[in-house]
Parts: sequence; C-alpha cells; structure tokens
Amino acid sequence: MSKYWSPAIKQLTPYVPGEQPKQLDIVKLNTNENPYPPSPKVVEALHQFPAERLRLYSDPDSTALKQAIADYHGIERSHVFVGNGSDEVLALTFMAFFRQERPLLMPEITYSFYDVYCNLYDIDFKLQPLQQDFSINLDDYQQPNGGIIFANPNAPTGRALELAEIEQLLQKNTESLVVVDEAYVDFGAESAVELTARYDNVLVIQTLSKSRSLAGMRVGFAIGHPELIDGLERVKNSFNSYPLDMLAVATAVAAFEDDEYFRETTSKIIATREKACNELAELGFESLPSKTNFLFTSHKSIPADELMSYLRSENIIVRHFSKPLIKNYLRITIGTESEMQLLIDTLKRHPQIG
Repeated sequence: MSKYWSPAIKQLTPYVPGEQPKQLDIVKLNTNENPYPPSPKVVEALHQFPAERLRLYSDPDSTALKQAIADYHGIERSHVFVGNGSDEVLALTFMAFFRQERPLLMPEITYSFYDVYCNLYDIDFKLQPLQQDFSINLDDYQQPNGGIIFANPNAPTGRALELAEIEQLLQKNTESLVVVDEAYVDFGAESAVELTARYDNVLVIQTLSKSRSLAGMRVGFAIGHPELIDGLERVKNSFNSYPLDMLAVATAVAAFEDDEYFRETTSKIIATREKACNELAELGFESLPSKTNFLFTSHKSIPADELMSYLRSENIIVRHFSKPLIKNYLRITIGTESEMQLLIDTLKRHPQIG
C-alpha cells in the first residue's frame, strides 16, 4: 500500500469487473456482453469515418448523439446527457445528486458499483432488503432519504419492476431524486423514460453496451428533466469536458438509426434465454424470472462455486458472487444458440447431473 495514498483511498474496496480472458478458445458467459456483432450500419460508420479528423478534439457536447437519442425517444435534446458508458454517467450522478444529509437508499443486492461510489464520494447509504423471491419492494423506500437508486431489471438477479410500481414511488417520494438504472431494460422490461416527462425527480440511465453491442465503445446516457441534465453537465465539465470520442459518437448514432437490427438481435437473445431457462430446469436448476440478457440460477444439489469451477475447466466462464444471500447462484450470460447448447451439453456431462 503506497504511503502517498490519501486515507480515503486506503479504505476503498474497488469494483471487481468480470474476467476478460486472453485465450481465444473460451466460451465467455460472464460479463453480459451481446453475443451478436454491432449493426451493419455501425460497421459502415467505422469504415467511412475520416481518420484525419482524429487530430481534433471531439465535440464536448456530443450534440449529434444527444439528438439521435432524443429523436429515438421522442424528447427534446435538453433532456439528454451522455457519457463514457453508464458507469461514468452513474459516477457523475452520485457526485451531482447524492451527497446529501439523508442517506441514499438502494437494494442490498444490486449492481456492486453503487456502494463503491458511495464510499468513494463519502455518501451515506442504507441498504434495503430484497423480498424472499429476490424482488424489490418499493414500499420499503417510502422513508426519509437523500435519494433512491435501483437497477431495473435488477442485477445480478434479473428481476424487473412494473412501470406502475415505479410511478407509485414517484407519486409518494417527491422531495428527492429517484434514479432508475436500465442497463438491461431492452430485454423485456418496461422503460421508465416516459415518466421523465411527468416527474422532474426521476433520472433514467441506459447503456449501449448490452442491447446495441457497443461495449467496446463505452457509451451511456441519462434522460431526465433539463435541470437534472444541467446538474450532470456541471459536474462533467468540472471533471472531463470531452467525455466521448468521435468514433464512439459516430457508431452510437449509427446504432440508434438501425432499429430493425436492434429489435432482431434483442428478440433472438430473449428467445435463447427462455429456451436455456427451460433446459436448465430439466437439469435441476432453478432460475429467477429474467428480463435481462442473463440468467441467475441455482442447482438444487450442487454448490454454485463447484459448478463454476467445473465449467471453467471445460473452458466456459460464468459469474459467481460471494455475498452470503446469493453465493449459491450463478449468473450466466445468454450467448448464441450454439454457445448455450455447448453450456447445456457440458453440464449434462457433470457426474452429478448426467
């Protein structure tokens, strides 16, 4: 530990990303990447991009991308904020809105970057327990707070809230910001974007990493009332005034312009998810209802860490979390049909399953 670190950093436990293996013969089902390539329009945008422009700084406002997002959702550009992946958008959100006297409320099992941000920015927070079926009960959030954040669908459980439940929370929680993290919303859940037109205290955050196959470009965005967007812009311009590079903007705009491809690939992932869920059930697995591009599943008799090690020995990587409530679950990203069939066939060869 460096003697030059500040005291706060010495106490910090950073987020641990999923493994990115170097070997090429791995079936990678651990980081919820899209198994399909980006839209052909994205590929065309890359090929046609004038490389000589890269000597210049990018547009600090990313106007073209903001307009593409606004047009897609039928809103004004002033309601849109963009950043380097939804993680950066989330980080700026925590800085801009959640350093309050009252604690931030969030689920006890959710995206593990949230408490990292709280510790990094010295934000007081309070964890709310999930129900027995791992669902979020928004009635628990009707208490004094300095903000509320939850992922919908939640991660790593995959469960989703109904839009009406979120609106009921907004009707009762009127004095603090509610952030809905929709990284996985395009795989079957209802987006809360429409609520941003009626409530000035809700911010919806999305990413192009999952449903639009642009994880390598790092593009995320937020939609909310212009005053919320102004708060994010103020923090962004005090931190990183050129957040998105030219290639990221060009490819993201192209992705939004190909809605047909987007719907085709997300539909394929949803169909593969449901098929895999049924096949896993036949092998003794119980999976939570998922509206994401992954399954959160547990075997009735084989510990999750043992299954993870077995699959790793067969060159298939899945994700396992050590938190007590979920330590017997695996999170399995939905791959292609052939990748998921390989997963099923490999599990059938396990001595306690086959």
